[in-house]
Amino acid sequence: MNIINFVRQCEPREPERLSPQVLYETTLSQARFLRKQGLTCTWLLQFDALIDPQYQRLMREEMERGCEVGGWLEVPQPLAEAAGLEWRSTVPWDYHAQVDFTIGYQPEERERIAAAYMERFRKVFGHYPTAVGSWYIDGHTLDYLSRRYGIVASVNCRDQVGTDGYTLWGGYWTGGYYPSRRNAYMPAQSRRYQVDVPVFRMLGSDPVYQYDAGVGHGVWQRVVTLEPSCTEGGASAEWLDWYFRAFTDDPALALTYAQVGQENPFPWSLVANGYRKQASRLQALRDEGKLRLETLSETGRWFRSHYRTTPPSATSALRDYGTHRRRTLWFNSRYFRANLLWHNGTLAFRDLHIFDERYPSPYIDTPCTTHDFRIFTLPIVDGNLWSRPDHLAGLRLCDASGTPLQGYEPVITTGRDEVCVQWPLCNGHSVTLRLAESTIDITHSSSNAAWCMELDVAPGILLPYTAISRHELRATQDGFDYRLRCTRGSFTDLHAAAGHIFRLSPQAGKIRMTVR
Repeated sequence: MNIINFVRQCEPREPERLSPQVLYETTLSQARFLRKQGLTCTWLLQFDALIDPQYQRLMREEMERGCEVGGWLEVPQPLAEAAGLEWRSTVPWDYHAQVDFTIGYQPEERERIAAAYMERFRKVFGHYPTAVGSWYIDGHTLDYLSRRYGIVASVNCRDQVGTDGYTLWGGYWTGGYYPSRRNAYMPAQSRRYQVDVPVFRMLGSDPVYQYDAGVGHGVWQRVVTLEPSCTEGGASAEWLDWYFRAFTDDPALALTYAQVGQENPFPWSLVANGYRKQASRLQALRDEGKLRLETLSETGRWFRSHYRTTPPSATSALRDYGTHRRRTLWFNSRYFRANLLWHNGTLAFRDLHIFDERYPSPYIDTPCTTHDFRIFTLPIVDGNLWSRPDHLAGLRLCDASGTPLQGYEPVITTGRDEVCVQWPLCNGHSVTLRLAESTIDITHSSSNAAWCMELDVAPGILLPYTAISRHELRATQDGFDYRLRCTRGSFTDLHAAAGHIFRLSPQAGKIRMTVR
């Protein structure tokens, strides 16, 4: 777990409430609190804070006590001008995508922005930062920061739909991954396309409820995260107890990772309560040996020493702090991500996205020109974007009539690079699911049982599928073709009857999906 606080010097959206001095006092309060608790952290400075003498003094004090200071690569006016670029806004920091992020600039300009930041950082602190993060940094810029300046870790935003105008959807859900140069939001599959800087997902999303929070209700997702400002999440004692128990105790593969901390535009009066609740739990879990508190660069170096390519990983939550009897498992590899959701005794793949290093970001060579930005991977099942409030999409385990199977609590075990799920059914049989790096196997305990999997989605959803044949599902997104193969069992096209799109039928009691 990383404590990461990123720091801005100005907030033009609310200049009276969030003056530069209020932002600084918030950062100072964060630092004093963490010092008192004996906790170190990573500070990521936006350029306007990097060049401010009072932040420089504070950060030197923080470095002396063992904290890390790194870069936060959004683009305020002083950074654009230091890179020799014309400023495109009427305020000194503009959160709109075409101004604020590296994707808003030509590739050569992105290198100038990164170089201007890194050289000023070295002038201030005497060395280059080894950790640089942002809500999103494109693959070209990450690769440049790796090759030219040797950074060892980065962070980007959690999956979200529309929040602040930023949509990042379908990525490696949690933990760390090595991104593709062509699309930094998904893992590379080969060393040829891989940027050798692990990227970690920020903010600690609720593994059960964040995914479909706000489905069908406006353009922004509701936020349920570890942020100390989040009343439903990081500021709630009940939620924190549930989250940390799942984080440390429930089955996992490779590593579980989360980021705590807050950006300084949230004043100390709004986040102090959440900070206090989190600090006591973090200290207790650290002292019990259940988690490691590290700087971002320490985590990056650990990851690089253990993995040459993105590993399979998984995290689960086998209890529900709500009343819906939900359980979940998130599995990620360099080839795909999948989410299993148990809800009221049924089981569905709520999410299945494919990763392909050749799939280009829309901003790989062409700058973003809009206030918002949208980054995706390749959907096979999307339980958020293909849903409505009264009709949640999913690939469900069913009997021959299409009625969802009913079962009891799942039992999850992990091997070296795979996850095994045993799901006992109410009829006395069981289903076993194995999720490995490039395959998903689903086996019924009775080879003669009549069962299948069916995808149903909300009415009126435009799907990416172009063809459904016996052993292959073909789809296209942004002109890029991709596929899911069924190497054991077969697809049946249901022609979208009542929202049911396709059926996966077993062969001798087994289905195997291959995504490589």
